[in-house]
Amino acid sequence: MPEKNTSFPSIKDVPASSWEKLSKMKIFFGHQSVGYNIIHGLKDVMKENPQIRLKIVETNNPSDFNTPLFAHCKVGGNIYPKSKIETFASFIEKGVGKKANIAFFKLCYVDLTTKTDIQDLFNTYQITMSRLRKECPETTFVHVTVPLTSENTGIKQWLKKGKDLVKKIIGRPVYNNINRSEFNEMLRKEYEGKAPIFDLAKVESTDPNGKRIEIKKHGKTFYAMAPEYTYDGGHLNKTGRKKVAEQLLILLANISK
Repeated sequence: MPEKNTSFPSIKDVPASSWEKLSKMKIFFGHQSVGYNIIHGLKDVMKENPQIRLKIVETNNPSDFNTPLFAHCKVGGNIYPKSKIETFASFIEKGVGKKANIAFFKLCYVDLTTKTDIQDLFNTYQITMSRLRKECPETTFVHVTVPLTSENTGIKQWLKKGKDLVKKIIGRPVYNNINRSEFNEMLRKEYEGKAPIFDLAKVESTDPNGKRIEIKKHGKTFYAMAPEYTYDGGHLNKTGRKKVAEQLLILLANISK
């Protein structure tokens, strides 16, 4: 049955001891443009909450992990989701995984189209993450759901700007939240209760009043980004990036206990 109202934990509920432990962690985050939105959100939240102290550095160099930090960098290329999986794995296997306490990456909303073989993509993800867990048993890997887009004209305008590139590379794909939601359900089903999940899609699709933004099709319920959190239908505005960053920080603090 579809969720009607959702609430999230508050920064205020996290004890100071948890933030202190988090400040001593070595964290690695792989991403693309929405990831930069999240990084800006982390800085926003830390400015308002001085008890949260993270050294944010853009790097994938293992030598930078000799001291605590929140490292981040680009992985792969947009519209090529497997390249992101492969690049993240490469960074982990070249040394980051032996030093990071926590590591994760995210796909982007443009990575999944109606032409994407969702099951094949998830199989690649699952096999890769299983290998990394075996190679780096001391590292906690967080699984991140694929971000969503809002059901308004913003994303249409963004796609129009990039249509020449999209047509050149993969023809005329259709981007929609149904494919993203299907991938996200596979991820939740596989890892819920077994490994940490940062449910980015759930955060994005819950409006400020706690209502999920629903899409109904073929008798199923899917979700879309709340329009209050985006300036173009896909990227996070200041409100959205702060909301996402808060929940990411709370999850990381809980892992660090």
